[in-house]
Amino acid sequence: MKIGTTHLFVPGPTTVPEVVRRAMNVPMEDHRAPDLPDFVLDLLADLQRVFRLPEGRVLLFPGSGTGAWEAAISNCLSRGDRVLMSRYGHFSHLWVDMARRLGLDVVCHDVAWGEGVPVEAYERELRVDPSIRAVFVTHNETATGVTSDVRAVRRAMDAAGSDALLFVDGVSSIASLDFRQEDWGVDVAVAGSQKGFMLPAGLAMLGVSEKALEAAERTTTERCYFAFRDMLAANDVGYFPYTPPLPLLHGLRASVDRLLDEGMDDVVARHHRLAEGVRHGVKAWGLDLCAMSPRWYSDTVTAVRLPHGVDGAEVCRIAYHRYRTSFGGGLGQVAGRVFRIGHLGDVNEVSCLTALAAAEMALLDAGVDLVAGAGVAAAQAYYRQALADEEVGRGPTSSAAPRARLAAAR
Repeated sequence: MKIGTTHLFVPGPTTVPEVVRRAMNVPMEDHRAPDLPDFVLDLLADLQRVFRLPEGRVLLFPGSGTGAWEAAISNCLSRGDRVLMSRYGHFSHLWVDMARRLGLDVVCHDVAWGEGVPVEAYERELRVDPSIRAVFVTHNETATGVTSDVRAVRRAMDAAGSDALLFVDGVSSIASLDFRQEDWGVDVAVAGSQKGFMLPAGLAMLGVSEKALEAAERTTTERCYFAFRDMLAANDVGYFPYTPPLPLLHGLRASVDRLLDEGMDDVVARHHRLAEGVRHGVKAWGLDLCAMSPRWYSDTVTAVRLPHGVDGAEVCRIAYHRYRTSFGGGLGQVAGRVFRIGHLGDVNEVSCLTALAAAEMALLDAGVDLVAGAGVAAAQAYYRQALADEEVGRGPTSSAAPRARLAAAR
């Protein structure tokens, strides 16, 4: 008999908070009820606050983040359109594959796994090729623990005089990392319910700018289930064009309430603080990250490079079977060479210390030479100092109230 909690530290799906689980435990409802619009319209408006998209729309489709990818392409682009993409991990690779299978003319830049979007190469390409209709960025590459600079891509597009649409995969960044769709000039942002939104998989989310909505009216690609026009027409009056997953929507309501109550800036600060603690722990083990420099470090997932002869899949197996803890294995080019610690969603400092403790035991059992407790101790020291600094308003993760008190004191 297995006693106690099975710990989940993969970069998605993430742990579902109890308040969200309870919110989903509802009787079946009439999805054409006359009072449903009161619920739906408020939820969609608050999702725009999470995406930081005051203009434009957020659309919800039953599906996964992959479904959101396809909805974005099929609505806003036509077969044969020339697009600019790059591959620097498993999920950016899959998006390129989808774009080609859907008939787009893909200009693809391959980048070392461990780096991010090649901004300078994008700008050069856009300067010489004005026919490019869209630019794609995987904001947070979950396979390698790399976050790319979306703002820099928009600046490069503007510098090149490009009128292309900017597409961003925000599946493992939106609702966790800093993401400002309108300020950054993102035309289509895709997300999924199972990561920062702290829900089961099953909702594909898209933030769509006014420019992208206009493009969707001109494209010729066939679409039916994922048609923006049908979804928007139904959403305008508070309904959906087909049966919606109402229990998931009730869970999403609870999740969005948690995010907005915490404050999106504080959500971002918490994820940064937690990730820094994990990185301190990895450094204390004497191991390196898959991300090749601090400019690429992700605050939602840490991919840890393993010494020669240590199999990342074996580390994950040991952690799961001996210590009731799930970590992410390596994917694609880094399969077997890394393991991944997810630290996004409903997590705090003690959650991350649990992850590091379980990882230390699994690493030791897999033959890695490290000092037991070193990673946990390093993270403890970092968290204690970071939280103390926050309380007095000194640290970069300080909340609004301490910052305001410090400003008043000056």
